[in-house]
Amino acid sequence: MALTSTDIPAAATSYPLNKIRVALFEGVHARAAKTLRAAGYTVETFAGAATGNEAIERAAEAHIVGIRSRSQLREPFFARASKLWAIGCFCIGTDQVDLESAASRGVAAFNAPFANTRSVAELTIAECVALSRRLFERSALLHQGAWRKSSTGAHEVRGRTLGIVGYGRIGSQVSVLAEALGMRVRFFDTAPVLPLGNAQPAPSLDALLESSDIVTIHVPGSPATVNLMSEARIAQMRPGACLINNARGNIVDVDALASALRAGALTGAAIDVFPKEPASSEEPFDSPLRGLPNVILSPHVGGSTEEAQAAIAEEVATKLIRFMNNGSTTVAVNVPEVDLPVLAPDRHRILHFHQNVPGVLSKLHAMIADLGVNIHAETLGSDAKHGYVILDVDAKEGKAIKAGLRAIPETIRVRALW
Repeated sequence: MALTSTDIPAAATSYPLNKIRVALFEGVHARAAKTLRAAGYTVETFAGAATGNEAIERAAEAHIVGIRSRSQLREPFFARASKLWAIGCFCIGTDQVDLESAASRGVAAFNAPFANTRSVAELTIAECVALSRRLFERSALLHQGAWRKSSTGAHEVRGRTLGIVGYGRIGSQVSVLAEALGMRVRFFDTAPVLPLGNAQPAPSLDALLESSDIVTIHVPGSPATVNLMSEARIAQMRPGACLINNARGNIVDVDALASALRAGALTGAAIDVFPKEPASSEEPFDSPLRGLPNVILSPHVGGSTEEAQAAIAEEVATKLIRFMNNGSTTVAVNVPEVDLPVLAPDRHRILHFHQNVPGVLSKLHAMIADLGVNIHAETLGSDAKHGYVILDVDAKEGKAIKAGLRAIPETIRVRALW
């Protein structure tokens, strides 16, 4: 299918698929590039994050940008990325993207909210066992040549209480796996959720912290969760408890956590995410948690299994292709969700992002009617600020329709497919 973009000269009537440029950053799994190339697109891959002048310039020249969690795409990036149509977040979270800035320019963003949840849940359970048995500390001593065979401080997880902060896609899976090991599970979530198995909701976060032997964090990154585990909250944890964070780095005050571990108030921690993370493997890493016993540090690999990354790559790449080739925004995270069946060969498809104010559709319909063009199918979605409509029309007057839509003051972006 040929595509027409608002970014190409007015004389053009289609946009060849091989001219659609895709930039994939942060070592996105190779299946993504393979899937996108099979669709006919031109793909470049980069090991590092979309940071630094050269990387940002490459991203700004692309029609599609794929990132993971280290790249930060903010308003200045979207202001210069005039060719950009879509963002693919090859991960669960999307807080690394200014979603409002993207939506205000008709740039749809997609992620993979489910594909790596099992990998994160399994890592969390493994860390529960490792911390309870002090395996990391014992292993480090053996590597240093010290034989310390002792049961002191080592516990079975069976019968211990696991407190889960955030009972969503990952937290609920952790709950099921923990119960299978014989753990008591309590959870706290700001939204009403259905407990699985014998898990019990805690009346407050404070109550959860005070009653749990191990606390694991599974909340999204947002202004409300920054420093959620502050010095005061860490002090509320049960003496001798352990803390696990496989969510977002700015959720836990790592300086306060380090102080609690040194003081013996907590006996262990497993941290996979950090407030400041290296942009590439060439950059050094530092943290106040380095060198502490019974502290497991991992380089943001909670979802980094081959199975999860391959599934994420295929899922997000497929969503991007459907958007580019069909206009579908189903499961987009920042624009209205709209979809129509595959376009018939004898019709043109108009994709129109606009401000959600009264009268836009009336102007659109009147303009198309004045051109004598018949509308064969139409679907609309809107949110508080934006509207998105897909129209299948007669295969004629394509240039005139686009020109008319661009003349509507509330228009954000227009594309045409045929």
